[in-house]
Amino acid sequence: MVTLTYCKGLPTPAWELNPLGKTRLEMFLSEYSAIFHVCGCETANHLLSSEKFNKSRWNRYLQQSYGINKRHANGVIVFAQGAVDAARENRKRHIKVLTAKTKSCAAWIKKAQRSLKNARKFYRQKNWQASKSGCVLPLACSIEYRQSNWQNLRFQLHNKKRKLNHYQKQVEYLKAAPIRVTIPKGQVYVVGAKDESFGNQACQWDGQTIRWRVPYCLEEKFGKYVSSQIGDFQRNVNRLPEDGAKTWYFYRKDNKWCVAVQFTRAPVKQVSRSIHYGCIGIDLNPGSVGWSYVDRDGNLKHHGQIPIEMGQPRGKQDAAIRQVCFRLLDMAIAYQCPIVCEELDFSGKKTQLRENRRKYARMLSGWAYSRFSKLLTAILNNRGIEVKTVNPAYSSLIGGVKYARMYGLASDEAAALVIARRGMRLGEKLPGSITAYLSVNDSKHVWSYWHQLNNRLKCSIHSRHTYYGISNWESLVNPQQGSS
Repeated sequence: MVTLTYCKGLPTPAWELNPLGKTRLEMFLSEYSAIFHVCGCETANHLLSSEKFNKSRWNRYLQQSYGINKRHANGVIVFAQGAVDAARENRKRHIKVLTAKTKSCAAWIKKAQRSLKNARKFYRQKNWQASKSGCVLPLACSIEYRQSNWQNLRFQLHNKKRKLNHYQKQVEYLKAAPIRVTIPKGQVYVVGAKDESFGNQACQWDGQTIRWRVPYCLEEKFGKYVSSQIGDFQRNVNRLPEDGAKTWYFYRKDNKWCVAVQFTRAPVKQVSRSIHYGCIGIDLNPGSVGWSYVDRDGNLKHHGQIPIEMGQPRGKQDAAIRQVCFRLLDMAIAYQCPIVCEELDFSGKKTQLRENRRKYARMLSGWAYSRFSKLLTAILNNRGIEVKTVNPAYSSLIGGVKYARMYGLASDEAAALVIARRGMRLGEKLPGSITAYLSVNDSKHVWSYWHQLNNRLKCSIHSRHTYYGISNWESLVNPQQGSS
């Protein structure tokens, strides 16, 4: 079930302020957050120490020990369970990332050692000057740094071995170290239920006023109920339903109480038609977003590029991404069609940044693809536009080979066309003129042919501008079709 969360600062109406400048709700939250913190710490320790957890028995224990009711104890248990599960998941991810970095570092060391070994072997030959193949790592000296490239590579090997040893020790330590969970202070969590009035029994909100059920331990000080006028959550597209479960979360930020409500979002009117009537495909690049609109038959109708600058600070980057998303939204509403984007995961490549070039590492680190995907999905789904993701395998290659010269498209526009057609489940066969030297097997998937073509083009095509030159490459053209 997909949920949303709305947050805002807790209002302080002037008629509710006491001589200390705080509302009665803020005074109650300050008192109850201390009890919530102690209960949460004890629950987290119990979860980490015991393999079997009896929720009902522990709920009864919290009620008897701290003087809170069942709903408040349920919120403590859910909050502590979420913190413990998140800590365990983060530990698994940390070990996975370090393991990937260890493999990447070990592979780099092995490759560098092999290069040095082959270079020494080459220069030990008697007539190495007359060799036709040449040396993989020719010896060269730098006047500026007063050392050879071999010395520099050995120095890099020394540092890489130290880094590899550091990674291995970190992995060993994390596998054996106990998991630590932090339960922050100044937080209150109350779980909702769809069967309760206003979606929550202990904390009820009618759209303007929130009404708290005070725990037993604080009834003498605050009474049975505490209420305050917090107003509504103003949003351009409000997905907050009147019914359904509402989970409330109060927390302190910058010495001020904030309130958040989590809920199952209300359905929105669907604007986009079925993808079989056409769609917009997009291809994200560090400098621009290429888009192509195809009709129901998969033919290109419109295309273009939206400039976007990556690598900016978070605030400016989010603003630039939102502008692009709203431009795509306007086009999707105009065409009444869904948007298809590529599904990319750079977690594996980001573990190898130390072994790649600096320019590539900076580009990959500054490329906010995951942020773009989250904002695009949130903005379009809130307005009734469907977003579909597809596998981007060989999309740039197919676009360059088949559509770049045919329609006069840029590389990202051609890739967007392929992505749109793939979202409509349309096939992409190789042109008959370039299948002469490829092994054809009808039982294999069509991507196997594109894989063979990709391997052949790596050695002959060094620039994407080559795709605009001639329709067929001399090294791949079918002689019978070329002579006819």
